Amino acid sequence: MMTTIETYVRRGQGNLRKWALDPRARMGAKISACFLAGLVLSGASLANVPQPLAMGLVCALSGWRAAVAAAGGAAGYLIFWGQAGYQGLCWLGLALGVALILGKRRILDESPLLMPAIAGLIVSATGLAFQIWTADATTVPQYLLRILLGAGTAKLFELVRDRRDRAADWLALGCGVLSLSQIAPFGFSLGYVAAGAVTAWGALPAAALAGLALDLAQLTRVSMTAAMTLASLLRLVPAAKPWIPYTYPGLMYLLVMGLSGNREILPFFALTLGGALAALVPREQAGIRRRGETGLLQVRLELMAGVLSEIQQLLLESPGIPIDEEALLLRTRERACGSCPNRKGCRERLEPLPNGLLHSPLVEVSSLSVACKKPGRMILELRRTQEQYRALRADRERQGEYRSAVIQQYQFLSAFLQQQSEGLPRREIRLRQRFTPEVSLCSAGKEMANGDRCASFMGTGCRYYIVLCDGMGTGLGAAQEGQSAVSLLRRMLSAGFPAEYALRSLNALLVLRGRAGAVTVDLAELQLDSGRATVYKWGAAPSWLMRDGGAEKIGTATPPPGLSIAEGRETVERLSLRRGEVLILTSDGVEVDGALRRVRGICTLPPGEVAAKLLELGSQEREDDATVAAVRLRSGVLST
Repeated sequence: MMTTIETYVRRGQGNLRKWALDPRARMGAKISACFLAGLVLSGASLANVPQPLAMGLVCALSGWRAAVAAAGGAAGYLIFWGQAGYQGLCWLGLALGVALILGKRRILDESPLLMPAIAGLIVSATGLAFQIWTADATTVPQYLLRILLGAGTAKLFELVRDRRDRAADWLALGCGVLSLSQIAPFGFSLGYVAAGAVTAWGALPAAALAGLALDLAQLTRVSMTAAMTLASLLRLVPAAKPWIPYTYPGLMYLLVMGLSGNREILPFFALTLGGALAALVPREQAGIRRRGETGLLQVRLELMAGVLSEIQQLLLESPGIPIDEEALLLRTRERACGSCPNRKGCRERLEPLPNGLLHSPLVEVSSLSVACKKPGRMILELRRTQEQYRALRADRERQGEYRSAVIQQYQFLSAFLQQQSEGLPRREIRLRQRFTPEVSLCSAGKEMANGDRCASFMGTGCRYYIVLCDGMGTGLGAAQEGQSAVSLLRRMLSAGFPAEYALRSLNALLVLRGRAGAVTVDLAELQLDSGRATVYKWGAAPSWLMRDGGAEKIGTATPPPGLSIAEGRETVERLSLRRGEVLILTSDGVEVDGALRRVRGICTLPPGEVAAKLLELGSQEREDDATVAAVRLRSGVLST
């Protein structure tokens, strides 16, 4: 039986997947990709003038990747441009020096436009130098265009590297097609092949940009933008066979060519070849989602967020139920005078009791408005009413705490749902993990059940969390409180709840349960893509940041959570762990200050030894459970 085209396609895709799983093949592919990318981008031309696209790629990379891309670009400028490519060699040399010097330094994260600005400066300076010393004939518009492309492609390839924006991927594909348009080793431009592959495999904007790149390269008088756009639109129509859409680039080119009256048949074969190559590229296995379902889900989330926000506003606007002091005093007068033998003589003359009597700490006979013939009876009833008033006021305050907790949770949920709705239609930003957390914990309990509870776990994105909760006192009760707090925080943070919302939700829960001060919270949020850290404290002991130059105290003593909804907040400290610093989290059973003076070279020790030594030296005379957590970020990502 004759093997069908689909069989060949599936077999080719399977071979590509097997090859991609080989570590040596993957490393070789990375090196080849960097070299070929630099080589291809060096061929980019507008108005027959070389452009600094390869330099933009080198600026977006670092380390050996930048060096390999620079080598490929240098070879390309010499092969494609000859003597006219010497300026491109200067671009690549300067860009490679900057990329190797700055690398992954913190300044690039803090100033995201620094590298594009440096790229533009390199192009402008070299262009000016070549005009002065070699009498370069580059015109002013071409000079300005080079500067714009140098700075723009440096930022563009950085976005592509970090997978931050789908539009950046489309523009990068257009740059690739423009660069390949100048390469024709087999008698036809490879730009046609690349445009055919992009149109048959990519999205509509990518196909339109690929056609625009061919038009800018001025390879043919046929409108390639129209042909590639029509081919991409035709892919939206269901086809009888899965291989048919891969022929659309060539077929639409024939249609546009016939309408324009031009007769250039060679691009048809190149576009058809590109469509055939696109069939071999494995597609990501995504879940089936009906068209419009994402938008419908986004609308529902926005409606839910709006309803919760409206409920929150109604609760804020509705006044609390006041205590009717006049009714309490009237009942007091009725109870005091109702059984008094002298009620007929003085009841009509006794004025209403003033409201201020309920607020007086001690009611005396002089507090009454007129002379009462039986003041003892009246004073006794007033004191009973005062006790009732204090109980009612405490109940109103308790209800106010409940109300504030409910309002706060409505606020958190509304903001969280709105945030999820806004991010739903966007492409997920794949942050690149650059650091691996090293967390070591040492703990010693005064009793069998340790009240100090600690957990470390991965959150959403590139966030990593360390939670240390110290239960009040020692024993089983403290251990249960600590474990309950850690479990609640872990579930909320793992679900993507912001750390501030999670901590305040725990505070509200403790207030409603009447467990003020039952637990203290230490929460460290590590960003594994940037090396930054945020330490949240609520009633916890101070932490320490260890550097080669010494130790820095992090945080101060604050009241524990659970005291009030409105008052009291977590303290927030932001710091960096990019340079090998060690973050020390402890419970209040450890005396860290004295132990640090007795440990030498603490930053050079593994986190496990740091935690063990500080626990041993800082809790020798402890009266409470003692726990030490040592945290350090190591550059690189573990394979498992």
